Amino acid sequence: MTKNQVLIAGGGIAGAVAAIALHRAGWEPRVFEARERGDDERGAFLTVAVNGLTALRDLGLDPERVLATGFATPTLAMSNGRGRRLAVLPLGGPAPDGSTTTTIRRADLYAALRSAVTDLGIAIEHGRRATGFTERPDGVTLTFEDGTRADGDLLVGADGLRSRIRAGLNPGGPEPAYLGLLNAGGFTSRPIAGLDDTPGMLHMAFGSRAFFGWVVAPDGLVWWFANPPSREPVRSGDFTEESWRAHLIELFTGDDLPAAEIIGASDEVVGPWNTEDLRRVPIWRSDRVVLLGDAAHAVSPSSGQGASMAIEDAVTLGRCLTGQGDPREALARYERLRRTRVEKVVAYGRRSGSGKTAGPVGAAIRDAMFPLVMKLMTRKGDPQAWIFEHRVPGLATN
Repeated sequence: MTKNQVLIAGGGIAGAVAAIALHRAGWEPRVFEARERGDDERGAFLTVAVNGLTALRDLGLDPERVLATGFATPTLAMSNGRGRRLAVLPLGGPAPDGSTTTTIRRADLYAALRSAVTDLGIAIEHGRRATGFTERPDGVTLTFEDGTRADGDLLVGADGLRSRIRAGLNPGGPEPAYLGLLNAGGFTSRPIAGLDDTPGMLHMAFGSRAFFGWVVAPDGLVWWFANPPSREPVRSGDFTEESWRAHLIELFTGDDLPAAEIIGASDEVVGPWNTEDLRRVPIWRSDRVVLLGDAAHAVSPSSGQGASMAIEDAVTLGRCLTGQGDPREALARYERLRRTRVEKVVAYGRRSGSGKTAGPVGAAIRDAMFPLVMKLMTRKGDPQAWIFEHRVPGLATN
């Protein structure tokens, strides 16, 4: 076994960026991805906020290149189901380097990050689903579903919301919590006439029965998502493709929103899947094992910070592990730098999501108060500046 070899369970955003960061910190990463090659997650799209882009640049990656297939979305317009605009808010930036929050298809971001990994000569081994690990004073062994094993000096658990590495560190520990919302998304197959196509404007609306968001891409097609409330999480087989589309269209029928038309103009409607987050994880690390990304602190999509938190985690971990000092101290420093921030972001995302499920009385109060509250909150600047303006600390080597 090569000394300073780090095993990374998970080849998504967190795992890919961690591989690059640790390679640059002098480690030799091996990345193990559970999915087969080309079988990427079917999620529609996501935003990488300014703080995530800044962390990529700090790592030496050019965000304009990594997110070349995406487009800038620096502004958010909030409306209600009657079409009344409640507020227009910044989505962070521009950063000093000119970066603004960017929207990109999930599969495209995965492909770009994995390409950056393999360009460094780091192999990504697909179809390797981690099931657990054994830690020793001199190393760690990662076990896989197919019965094989891999040995290394450190193990990074970047294996997502249902992390087996987290379960090994936290026996009987927290499980993902359902937040009362389902998810759907898609892309229209043709432009929709009459939509506000202000460049970079992301629209979100509190419909009478569900939350809806959309943005007109530079090519004129519409990227959209929906959050229908549901008391119970969805299960496989609850909907067919046709019944899911019909259910979504029915939810928005009668609202003064373009949602029903947009959904009807989409060749494929992705979903449904459940909105979940992860309550506080007691143990993030041991002597040779550490968690990052969703494995440590899954964030509700309502925060718009899932990808960016994973990127920040990975860049911070790489900086903490630069040099030849005691890795136990480096992992402890990583947790000190990250835990308070990400738990604050998780709480923020949970609060943001709760507003999507307001009843009629709550919705009336929200619509009446929202403009005033936003005006007061933005009077002294962007209230989300603590999120967007974060920089990964520049740490001295050990």
